[in-house]
Amino acid sequence: MVSLSERRTELADVLRSRRQRLAQRCPFPALLWSGGAASRNFPANRYPFRASSHFLYFAGLPLPNAVIALDQGHLTLFMDEPPASYELWHGKSDTREAIAQQIGADAVYPLSELAQRLPQTEVATLAVQDPATRQKQAEVLGRVVGTSTADQALVAAIVQLRPLHDNYALAQIQQAIAVTIAAHKAGMAATPKATREAEVRGAMEAIILQQGMTTAYNSIVTVQGEVLHNDRYHNPITTGDLLLADVGAETALGWAADVTRTWPVSGQFSSTQRDIYDVVLAAHDAAIAIVSPNIEYRDIHWRACRVLTEGLVDLGILVGDVDALLEADAHALFFPHGVGHLLGLDVHDMEDLGDVAGYAPGRCRSDRFGLGYLRLDRPLAAGMVVTVEPGFYQVPAILNDVERRSRYRSMVNWSRLEDFADVRGIRIEDDVLVSATGSQVLTAALPTKASAIEALVQA
Repeated sequence: MVSLSERRTELADVLRSRRQRLAQRCPFPALLWSGGAASRNFPANRYPFRASSHFLYFAGLPLPNAVIALDQGHLTLFMDEPPASYELWHGKSDTREAIAQQIGADAVYPLSELAQRLPQTEVATLAVQDPATRQKQAEVLGRVVGTSTADQALVAAIVQLRPLHDNYALAQIQQAIAVTIAAHKAGMAATPKATREAEVRGAMEAIILQQGMTTAYNSIVTVQGEVLHNDRYHNPITTGDLLLADVGAETALGWAADVTRTWPVSGQFSSTQRDIYDVVLAAHDAAIAIVSPNIEYRDIHWRACRVLTEGLVDLGILVGDVDALLEADAHALFFPHGVGHLLGLDVHDMEDLGDVAGYAPGRCRSDRFGLGYLRLDRPLAAGMVVTVEPGFYQVPAILNDVERRSRYRSMVNWSRLEDFADVRGIRIEDDVLVSATGSQVLTAALPTKASAIEALVQA
């Protein structure tokens, strides 16, 4: 068994390697703030703290109200010791010096000394989410964050580094995935006796909490699968419903999993549900089959779109030549979002930086229907983890739109579509590692085939 001291040594070594690689790519010294906990309604009643992911990548630990200075591979930690009253309310904590040793810091100082110890050269930094810390950043640096040449160089360096996961990061992601898979199985097992979505959500998130983790994002557990980011859990569960669960765990150090499964609450798909499910699964499998280094992620998206379109033509829902339907974006009536995204310290990794992380240099989002929500448009590389998550949705705001009904009137057999009224939304999502020679489905231990899903619900 690996000892606590050995784990700490491993973390410190990993962090040293990361900041050395940063030094090779960014010529400027950098400051990264962790951020602070936000209050719900009065100062002492706070939301759970979540450190900035960029801070976590180089500091390793979720330290509130801390700053790290990175300069030529060296790390200086700035943080205050907790006040005397801290132990009364929260218990003992490690000293500043002990934390510095865990993360391999070269020096450690009180936060109040940050301004006087700033490098004399231009300093790079990144904005954090909470307004109070952003104000502190502006006060320390005397400028708006994100506007300098140094800031832009830091962004470019991080976009090169963070998508390519080292072994430590992959081990963290796999820990999150193992707990996520257990949570999904618990949700399936809880469904037959559940009367509302909230009960299934509770069964799933209980597994995550029991393992000392939290959710990587607001769980989606709903019979309204056509609502893509549904964050409500009040709907009753009734025979004939499909339940879509998009739930992922996050480790204590911030690494995420992201998995979706869709299952029949009765334990058996209807014939129409099974037909659509199999089409989505075929698109899912075909997309994963071509994941490999150097392939364009847009091509993976289009592979899923093609197989989905072929399946919908076979079912009589779409009408016409597959190439012509794809050119007209007819598939986007039922699959309006992109096929996936990067995964790492954020569930949509680095999206706080905007499209600069997801899109290769010189590329921008399309205004085409069905491509505007593509989150990733760059060649893949070994070490990346991406999600692959095609779906089929009957979204009233899309299907009942007068302009679209007119545009696609000859491409959709609207009366045939009515036969599939019991399919509101189906999504199947897995987390995939791009390996040196191809790919590895990290979430493969959670079945995707319809019969296996039925068996898990019926167990």
